[in-house]
Amino acid sequence: MRFPETFTNRPELPMTRVTSHDGHPGWLVTRHATVRQVLTDPRFSARQELKRPMFVPVRLSGARRPAAPGWFSGMDAPEHTRYRRHLHTWFTARNLKKLEPRVTAIARELVDGMDDPADLVRDYALPIPSRVICEILGVPYADHEFFETQTTRILDRDPEVAHAAVAALLAYMRELVEAGPEGGVLAELIANGSGLGPEELANIGLGLLTAGHETTAHMISLGVLALLEHPDQLAALAADEGLMGSAVEELLRYLSILHLAAPSRAALEDVELDGVRVRAGETVTLSLPAANRDPEVFADPDRLDLSRAEAGENLAFGHGAHLCLGHNLARMEMAVAYRELFARRPGLRLAVPAHEVELRADTIVFGAISLPVTWG
Repeated sequence: MRFPETFTNRPELPMTRVTSHDGHPGWLVTRHATVRQVLTDPRFSARQELKRPMFVPVRLSGARRPAAPGWFSGMDAPEHTRYRRHLHTWFTARNLKKLEPRVTAIARELVDGMDDPADLVRDYALPIPSRVICEILGVPYADHEFFETQTTRILDRDPEVAHAAVAALLAYMRELVEAGPEGGVLAELIANGSGLGPEELANIGLGLLTAGHETTAHMISLGVLALLEHPDQLAALAADEGLMGSAVEELLRYLSILHLAAPSRAALEDVELDGVRVRAGETVTLSLPAANRDPEVFADPDRLDLSRAEAGENLAFGHGAHLCLGHNLARMEMAVAYRELFARRPGLRLAVPAHEVELRADTIVFGAISLPVTWG
């Protein structure tokens, strides 16, 4: 697999001076321990109006604005805590266990319906999380093609394309909230007197939709590609059903698809990190791919090893209070997707040479544009 330079060109120093897209000095952190420290230290803020990202943001204007009501990923406590409290129970491992049979049924339907050859991205990896998150939110699946198109555009590095996609999805969510969704988390929040207004609900829906769709889809397709390129690891997985849990963790570590969408934090005061002083107001960008291949934590880090004991230390979903709300859902979807695909198509292989697989390394999320496979 041809990884982007953000994987292969890891800085020699754990703290590297960088410049944001608008010319302000900041820091890039690559050390696993330091990334964890920043993500749990209250002296570093997630508030989006304080941060200056390395890469061009979705917002078109140069002005940095506070996060919109309900867009809690760009907030600190107590606002961030309040919003997550409304949603937490929907995404616990216990509740998602009840959803697993439905995800399994979707995966089996998709596998059985694929023509040979198939594009695994279009025919399998995208539809699984798309259907699941639509059902969780109470979004009619009849609109899934619209969502798949727009969520792909949200991750485009062209801010005008990304902005238009955000506007289209937000308009849809507003209409859905106004009309009243049938079932799902949004309907429950409306019915149980949460006190959340229409704008908050629409932004919550948009955040969950985008977070729970595109990234998981690319983890599924790239995970399949990685396993096909490592037949010894695929054989080990086929021989031991109990290996799936650690396999998912290792694939999350090995792939680390959020390379340009790296999380960042703004220093609220001067802070000493790894022997350097981060000044108040400076932005610290956290390289998850580098942290997940830190040799201090992961032995022989560039090797895929599904039995790796320390794989669960990966930071693919972040860490601390802002740990991805849907991390349990994504892990479950990945495990079901791999299990059903390889069980029902044991002869699965690439339909083109590996170097011809189209990868999207120049967008915010690393992934495959298409993944031609066959099993005949």
